[in-house]
Amino acid sequence: MKHKALMIAAALATAGVSQAQQPLTPEMLWQLGRISAESLSPDGKDVVYGVTYYDLAENKSEKNLFRIPVSGGTAQKLTTSEGGESVVHIDSQSGAIIYLHKGQLWQLATNNTEPKQLTDHATPLQNVRFSPDGKHILFTTAVPLEKMHSTDRHADLPKSDAYVYDALDYRHWDTWSNGTYNHVFYATYHNGELGTPVDIMADEPYHTPQQPFGGKEDVIWSADGQSILYVSKKSVGTAYAQTTNTDIYRYELATAKTTNLTEGMMGYDQAPAYSPDGQRLAWLSMAEDGYEADKNDIVVFDKKTTRRHNLTAAWDGTVNAYLWSNDGRTIWFTAAVKGTVQLFEIRLPNNLADATAEHIQQISDGQHDIAGIVGQAGGQLVVSLTDMNHAAELYRFDLTSHRLAKITSVNDNRYAGIAKSKVEARITKATDGKDLLSWIIYPPDFDPNKKYPTLLYCQGGPQGALSQSYSYRWNFQLIAAQGYIVVAPNRRGMPGYGVAWNEQISGDWGGQAINDYLSAIDDMAIEPYVDTNRLGAVGASYGGYSVFMLAGMHKNRFKTFIAHDGLFDMRSWYGTTEELFFANKDLGGPYWDERNQKTYTDFNPITHVTQWNTPIMIVQGGKDFRVGIEQGLEAFQAAQLRGIKSRLLYLPDENHWVLSAQNALVWQREFFRWLDETL
Repeated sequence: MKHKALMIAAALATAGVSQAQQPLTPEMLWQLGRISAESLSPDGKDVVYGVTYYDLAENKSEKNLFRIPVSGGTAQKLTTSEGGESVVHIDSQSGAIIYLHKGQLWQLATNNTEPKQLTDHATPLQNVRFSPDGKHILFTTAVPLEKMHSTDRHADLPKSDAYVYDALDYRHWDTWSNGTYNHVFYATYHNGELGTPVDIMADEPYHTPQQPFGGKEDVIWSADGQSILYVSKKSVGTAYAQTTNTDIYRYELATAKTTNLTEGMMGYDQAPAYSPDGQRLAWLSMAEDGYEADKNDIVVFDKKTTRRHNLTAAWDGTVNAYLWSNDGRTIWFTAAVKGTVQLFEIRLPNNLADATAEHIQQISDGQHDIAGIVGQAGGQLVVSLTDMNHAAELYRFDLTSHRLAKITSVNDNRYAGIAKSKVEARITKATDGKDLLSWIIYPPDFDPNKKYPTLLYCQGGPQGALSQSYSYRWNFQLIAAQGYIVVAPNRRGMPGYGVAWNEQISGDWGGQAINDYLSAIDDMAIEPYVDTNRLGAVGASYGGYSVFMLAGMHKNRFKTFIAHDGLFDMRSWYGTTEELFFANKDLGGPYWDERNQKTYTDFNPITHVTQWNTPIMIVQGGKDFRVGIEQGLEAFQAAQLRGIKSRLLYLPDENHWVLSAQNALVWQREFFRWLDETL
């Protein structure tokens, strides 16, 4: 790979590209700073953000906080302590920043004196929020409730290591259930002193935040500080594994009474947020129980009318995230649209019952992703933005001109020395006559008079957007920098093309979506600069499933495959995956139900393994409980026994993703080594 990078660098110089710019390498990718937006100052003049850097030699990361004027300027580094920090609260009077560091609250005064530790709580604090008057805090922590481990059940066997389960939900994502549950607590607070914490979910075998990815967004204070709202899926065991029915609960501090605010709403209900005046409560809602990729709508409850209003019901899309305007008259949200993620605006009528799709307007455009909304600063929004050549930076978006202006420049110096790829959209007619958009990413030294090996990228999800995001593993800029053209189709199942396009893939995993992949690569193969003798297909999760399927039906289109944590045998996968609501919706249900026969035969990669004839590399995480280890091992064993050149990259400590810096470098090096050998 180093040899190839040197060849590309020489080609760049020959092509007239600045010799100071080099093709991106995995090591260079891991040197980039990773921005996390934290908070706007109360006056909207400054934004506080975090930057994480990785120390590859030590295989660890370090995150520090910075502050920069929203209008632009020089960033000021606020923290230097070892270990990551996250902002909890910025005082509106003094401007002091209270942040969480190693599970305790710290304060940084505006005069930049040394940070002061405020709390010394016995257990680490998580997801901390201050009440509106600052006299209470809420936080979450794990509470032991059930005895599942052998040492808890058999005290005389202290060296034993066994778990006992009587129902499903015995493991989730990468963790075995151990009888502890994350609960919400509140306590009085004064100058770092906490009163006696109160568990508002006492003795309940439920989680808040949601598992495995919920966070601070799952628990908030009411506008008057008299109540706490929290998101929880109050099901247990086998029922828990088959439902997405989270609800939003209100706990009243004065009475300890808990009320389900979303009773009767059967899908995901999450991300609650009050309007600034506290008179309206918004949240994100999905209608169908068990459908994790259902249309995500913004619902608002109006206290005056005591009615719920779905503001996006008539809009043909799905919402990522949203933000109230400071005056409560507008809601902004982000959503996928045609291979990008953009900003939208809802102008709220006085009577929410009058809200229609006509009140919704897309207000940003361009070949980028608005990855998140940080907050409103006067007539501007502070947002994070990515594209396929750039990691996230913070921008301000002018609400009148709709123009973007860059605020931070964390990676500008590094990118100045990195050659960029041309990225363009290509429209192909799919087999059913519909338009199929693919992102085409070219090598930085692209010359249309030459021929290039070309990779079909198969996206996971399967209902995840393939937009202008910037990945630190499946990084298209990095792949193209090694001399490959990348074809990344927005196949059926992806948001951004209407609800029907997104829904089509459920129950049809091996059907139209696979045809979309073949349509995209066949269309691209007509170009004279595509070397049709050097085509490959790569992907993870559903993308790995797609690679396994293509391996049995590609009719010698491809010379090589790479499948990461892919589903190989749908029967064994149904028997080991943990979120069964997903399997029940997308596969139609269990393999013993005859109505699902096609899913477990025609759309099952193992059915077509006798047609495998192409080199394949298989990657498998040892702690992946979404797509269990048996999937990768079965596929590798089949390839080996059929005499096919194959390789297994096993990552025993990784889950469905690769999170360790050094493991990620191994992944990338082995990825390109395999392509060097087989393509």
